[in-house]
Amino acid sequence: MNPSQTTKAPVTMSFGRSVKTVAWSFLGIRKHSEYQEDLARVNPLHVIAVAVAGVLMFIVSLMVFVNWVVAK
Repeated sequence: MNPSQTTKAPVTMSFGRSVKTVAWSFLGIRKHSEYQEDLARVNPLHVIAVAVAGVLMFIVSLMVFVNWVVAK
C-alpha cells in the first residue's frame, strides 16, 4: 500500500477536550505530545469560551472567599 494513500482517523473536536485542555493550562502542566494532540483536536472558539468562563469562576470564587474572610 502506498503511504500517501493511507487514511487517517477523523479528527473529532469535542467541548470536553477543550475543558481538559484549559484546566491543564491553568495548572501549567502538560506533556508536549498531548499539547500537539490538543492543537489538532480542539476548536479554538471552545477553548476561548471555556477559558473566559474559568477566569470568571475564579474571580467570583476569590470575591466570595474574601468577603467571607472579611465578614468574620
